[in-house]
Amino acid sequence: MIRIRNLESGYGKLRVLKGISIHVNTGEIVAIIGGNGAGKTTLLYTIANLVKPFSGTITVLGTDSTGLSPEKTVALGCSLVPEGRQLFPTMTVRENLILGSYPLMKKREKRRLPEEMERIYSLFPRLKERENQLAGTLSGGEQQMLAIGRALMSDPQFIMMDEPSMGLAPIIARDIFNKIEDLRNHGRTILLVEQNARAALRIADRGYVMETGNLIIEGSSEELMDNPDVGRAYLGKDFKRISE
Repeated sequence: MIRIRNLESGYGKLRVLKGISIHVNTGEIVAIIGGNGAGKTTLLYTIANLVKPFSGTITVLGTDSTGLSPEKTVALGCSLVPEGRQLFPTMTVRENLILGSYPLMKKREKRRLPEEMERIYSLFPRLKERENQLAGTLSGGEQQMLAIGRALMSDPQFIMMDEPSMGLAPIIARDIFNKIEDLRNHGRTILLVEQNARAALRIADRGYVMETGNLIIEGSSEELMDNPDVGRAYLGKDFKRISE
């Protein structure tokens, strides 16, 4: 599905990613965990071609997408749910969702818009209730639902999510993680960046740990949760795998 080889990227002369190589297989949830400044968001932005790589290759769904425009990357079937949601606050829920369908419009598939809209409302019934409400007046959880829904409107096969639980109450965050699992169970492939490492690894198949632009550990979710270094650094000193 996605293969990254020796990826180096950053901003101006600042090199953030240092030879990153990862892969995400079809139908997987793969988690990227690490502290602030590790380069997790830069990795997602580079895959999405919002940040251009210095070197390395990005293959999306069998196509070399290295250095493509963000628009063409989305057209390949790759969507990003950005950190902080980045909605259009003075536009309605429906209008935000329609903006997410732009790739369909470009392909002259406007007829699919009602179908895609209903699919999003089926996944997030609360959005249907708030259809004509301004996005900026939604609760934090509702805004995150809308951000995910907007990314899904282009019918992507591969979805990247950057900190989907940020700022949410635990019960709302748990619901968001359940929805992410539902997406995987319905055939989506997901690359998940999340500060809440414990919650991310609970739903992920595999994971990578990043530190200062490097990958330092990789393995199955079980292996990472059982790794004492990962436990101390990211799961909390009192984390016990058996208690979960």
